Amino acid sequence: MAHIHSRLEAFLTRNWMRRGVFAHAMLPLACLFGRIAASRRQRDLAESAESGKLPVPVVVVGNIFVGGTGKTPLTIWLVQALRDAGFHPGVISRGYGADNTVIKTVAPDALPSKVGDEPLLIAQRAACPVVVGRDRVAAARALLAAHPFVDVIISDDGLQHYRLARDIEIILFDRRGVGNGWLLPAGPLREPASRPRDFTVINGGLPAPGVPDHAITMQLHGAFAERLSDSQQRQPLAAFAAIPSLLAAAGIGNPARFFDMLQASGLQFERLPLPDHHDFATNPFADSQTEVILITEKDAVKCRQHETLKNDPRIWVVPVTAQIEGAFAERIVEKLRGHSIA
Repeated sequence: MAHIHSRLEAFLTRNWMRRGVFAHAMLPLACLFGRIAASRRQRDLAESAESGKLPVPVVVVGNIFVGGTGKTPLTIWLVQALRDAGFHPGVISRGYGADNTVIKTVAPDALPSKVGDEPLLIAQRAACPVVVGRDRVAAARALLAAHPFVDVIISDDGLQHYRLARDIEIILFDRRGVGNGWLLPAGPLREPASRPRDFTVINGGLPAPGVPDHAITMQLHGAFAERLSDSQQRQPLAAFAAIPSLLAAAGIGNPARFFDMLQASGLQFERLPLPDHHDFATNPFADSQTEVILITEKDAVKCRQHETLKNDPRIWVVPVTAQIEGAFAERIVEKLRGHSIA
């Protein structure tokens, strides 16, 4: 099933990068999708004016390109940047893959099946209050009730959740840019590329199709890997270049980004792309004879819940850190404090 899902994702991504036969055939549905999305936005904006305003500023980190563009590393970076500026941030998220109809606080030792893999990773890496729930407004109010010292909320995703009033919107792209520039299902976009926003961030650097030249550049860097079964055991990534049998696996929105980062570190390896939010209910490495397996942090939070995987000495986790130009943090802080960002 995972293999079929990966092939479908690859097919769609390939066709969404050009305006070919498939994309043109989907245009009528894309027009319908656009009308429905616009109607929903107007409805939710009207509701947010009445009940979605919170007593603290809200920063939304999201994307219009369907799938992963690197929101979680950016959210973790933003928590630290705001903390360094004297704020006390908290994070809300949907909690993909969990029962998000119930508002939950994310403890660092929570089960990813209960709270979602990305919120758990944020709670562990950013060490700040994290609350998940489908209703972002309710999640934010629950967070503030439990942590009254929080003075700014970061919404991990939720760009299209317009019931949540927001003060700053950050739209994140990767090197795929806007693809062919068309809405779903003819293209990869949830909203038009012309959609207003406060900041545009590009993960991986320019140029990228349809992304403005003034976009803020973000790079994800991984310098080392730590053994899944014992995080105290660390090796620089360069040390894995001498291993003849190496496998890299990634269950993220764009696995190629993880693989490209490893390749840029001088590693040669077999690639195993997995579906985004892969649950590891079955062991994808059971039949592999490879000597070392490199995985992402997002996958690691789920692998640690499985007895066989968490004790497999071959598995190493590659933490990544977002590096963004320093002026970006200053501009966000200025806007939060009521100053112009022009």
